[in-house]
Amino acid sequence: MPLEEFLRHSGRRRVGSLQAMSLDATVIVPTLGGAERLPRLFAALEEQVGTAYECVVVLDGEVDDSATVVQAWSTRIPVRTVVFQENQGRSAALNAGRAAAQGRVLIRCDDDLAPAPEFVARHVAHHAGPEPVGIVGMCPEVFPDNAYVRAYGNANDHLVRESSYALSAEEGWRRWSANVSVTDETWDRVGPYDDAFRVYGWEDIDWGYRLHLLGIPVLVPRDLKAPHHNPATSATERAERAYHSGASRRVFEAKHGRDALGADRLAMNSPWNVAVRATGGVLRSDRAVRAVGRGVDGLLPRVPPSVGHKLVALLVEGSGAAARR
Repeated sequence: MPLEEFLRHSGRRRVGSLQAMSLDATVIVPTLGGAERLPRLFAALEEQVGTAYECVVVLDGEVDDSATVVQAWSTRIPVRTVVFQENQGRSAALNAGRAAAQGRVLIRCDDDLAPAPEFVARHVAHHAGPEPVGIVGMCPEVFPDNAYVRAYGNANDHLVRESSYALSAEEGWRRWSANVSVTDETWDRVGPYDDAFRVYGWEDIDWGYRLHLLGIPVLVPRDLKAPHHNPATSATERAERAYHSGASRRVFEAKHGRDALGADRLAMNSPWNVAVRATGGVLRSDRAVRAVGRGVDGLLPRVPPSVGHKLVALLVEGSGAAARR
């Protein structure tokens, strides 16, 4: 159902309590140490229009005042918590959020996003058809202005988003991540997130792939952007994330086989891939990734952006390749 028709049908109601209507959606928010990030998300959720929703925040370990923040906002938005006394990982947090959810459409939303007022309504509208779908929204990065962002961050963010919009419904699962939705029935068909993924990332891509294996199309519409306020802001940080993600990719490949991801581009002997593999051979630990990353960050203000882009790309891809080995 188009959003405009959906909003006319629902009367563009602004939702501030759970008593007004039955719930169309549950926004599931896994968080660890999110006391400073959650208020921005909650302020965005307070502005939601067009549909009845609840928010379930799963505190994945009590490490700050997140519980107090949620309690303070509970009189302004329909939010409640599930609390883990100790960190159990993002998969466990997402599964606990699903177990507590009462809405029909289940929206995974990370705690560092700031969605637009029609965010929940748009997700719900995409599930108004008779056939199940998975929905992926992009998360444009909100960057500071620095040498890393000018050389690499902005361009890479744009490339990732545009390439994601071009994916077919059979390939959209590759972008399953921080801003996604399915119905409760579809979630239960796929099953829980796999808690074998305890390092950075890939529990979401694993879940999206399992959704794909059921023959359910995964769409990446342009109307669900939610700005992301916690991007990597340096080559060092971006490389560390790539290194940890590469380690999690090994878990995915052990579970599903390397063929699940298609051809291994790094196996091809182009000059770039040879350079990436050579860089990966140097990056044998977190410490090595950080050391080389700091070196690249030091160079970025002193080289042309085009050169800086190549340096960061080589570092990032090499870090991922190193972790996969």
